[in-house]
Amino acid sequence: MHDRVSPRALLLIALVLPIAGCTTSLVDSIAVSPTSQSLTVGQTVQFTATGTTGHGSGHPSTTSDVTDTATWTSSAPAVASVSSTGLATALTAGTATITASMNGYTGTITASATVTVTASSGGGGGTSPSASVTSIAIIPSSQSVSLPGETTQFIAIGTTSTSATVNLTNQVSWSSSSTQIATIGASTGLATALTQGTVTIIALYTSGGSTIAGTGTFTVSNGSTEKYTAVTLVPSSQSISLSGQTGQFIALATSGTTGFEVDVTNSAQTTWKSSIPSIATITSGLASGNGVVTGASQGNTTITAEVQNPDGTVVSATATATVTLTAAPEPLLSIAVVPTTLTTDNLYGTGQFLAYGTFSTAPTLMDITNGFYHAGFPSSSCTAALAATGSSPCAKVPANWISAMPNIFPVNSSGAPGSTAGLVTADGNGNAVIYVTATNPDGTIVYSPTVAFNCPLTLPTYSGPNNTGTITNPGSCNQYTIASGLLVTLTVYNAGLNTTGWLVTAPSATGTPNVIHCGPGSASGGSVCMATYPVGTTVTLTAPAETGVNFGGWSWNCASQGTVTAGGPNSCTVYLGEPDPATGEPSSNVSVGAIFN
Repeated sequence: MHDRVSPRALLLIALVLPIAGCTTSLVDSIAVSPTSQSLTVGQTVQFTATGTTGHGSGHPSTTSDVTDTATWTSSAPAVASVSSTGLATALTAGTATITASMNGYTGTITASATVTVTASSGGGGGTSPSASVTSIAIIPSSQSVSLPGETTQFIAIGTTSTSATVNLTNQVSWSSSSTQIATIGASTGLATALTQGTVTIIALYTSGGSTIAGTGTFTVSNGSTEKYTAVTLVPSSQSISLSGQTGQFIALATSGTTGFEVDVTNSAQTTWKSSIPSIATITSGLASGNGVVTGASQGNTTITAEVQNPDGTVVSATATATVTLTAAPEPLLSIAVVPTTLTTDNLYGTGQFLAYGTFSTAPTLMDITNGFYHAGFPSSSCTAALAATGSSPCAKVPANWISAMPNIFPVNSSGAPGSTAGLVTADGNGNAVIYVTATNPDGTIVYSPTVAFNCPLTLPTYSGPNNTGTITNPGSCNQYTIASGLLVTLTVYNAGLNTTGWLVTAPSATGTPNVIHCGPGSASGGSVCMATYPVGTTVTLTAPAETGVNFGGWSWNCASQGTVTAGGPNSCTVYLGEPDPATGEPSSNVSVGAIFN
């Protein structure tokens, strides 16, 4: 005979036992320990959540560790953060309430603890330390997320010369080694995943005139499985004249595995189309030279680039081509010189200016410091017969550098291969106006805006009266400040249109990274960056891959390492040469320009 359970008993059992899939737990209450904790900046504490089950009087009480199942929050994340497992980290001076919450037997239940954070003896609370920072640690040293779009927080903790710690999270300059894979807030340390891969997270802090670096790793476990996830056309629109002018479109595809942009203009997987071929045609299917648009009649047409993935899917992008009846513009439209001002304090010191030309056809911006070849000008690939006649079509188009004071501030303007055009030497003191000209095929002369080169005269000062005694300050641009023949100054400029998202780095002569860290907002650099090297040093400059930045090339004096790609990364090497053996004059300072669009 089987026992029967009444419907009333079944109802009581259902009220007591948990139902599969239901998130409500049997815990009546939770407690957090410790209930309060005092920390200094950079210290951590592990909180524990204990749950109690009893369901009222008359039932035995049991406890269990619910630390990993509770939800942890901080009332002041800037003061103390807390992880999903209850580990709290002190960030800056103040007080924060750490709360653990979860679904209990009767609803949501919570318990809290208090964290009091005091600044360490080396500083803290968001202020600079009184003692110099000697090292930086990134906490945690490595983090990972599963999917693009997820974020995680990095913290920079500095150790000072007094062995104290200080929170530098909002005082360092944060960067990612690949902004295609992950970005990080420049002043916040909050990293955001973009696609699958691993990046190095870098924190740079300037202390006592030197830059200190800390590094960590950030891994994005998953990304797109497509070879290409998107494509972008550069430029998005352009206008050409019907009178023989052409335009170049570039197709940049985004890799689904790395997130890098890849130039697929001439890829066999890329097909170029014009929506109205009777207005403009575009080259496609060639081994090279694809994406060139040619006008046929006045009007507008849509240019499309379709990139086929191995699985048959297609990503595409469009741009607009406008064909006008106006006469074709001059090939060379304008000239710009960077920087606008150069100053040396040394007699016989030098400064390197760079010239960039803007053209009506691609490439629309290029380095013309040492002369140039470009469509619309005499070709660089003349036949031997034409070269033998001595006629000008085989000559490089010169950029003519002019100094208003050539006897005191001469400027190199030979334009011969390997020469240093644009180099000004201070044979005396004062200042001079420098500018550049170049001539279009029809004889029209294009002038650059003027720039300034300065060598200000400051007389030396002496320890005694009437210019007697030892020299206490040599001054500038006099016989006591002749330029050293043992050191060379390397200067880096951005000559392109993108002024917000670019970066160039270079190590020291002994291999210390990021001695040059040049870009807007950089803690140790800026829009123009300089570093001093011994003569005879070969320096490698690197422009990393960055979201929204298209790289256009290096100046003539920095040799590209590998093929230059718009999506990057790109590197070049520049040799900082020895003094002139014939004259014994000091070695020339060197400038390198990079184009970022």
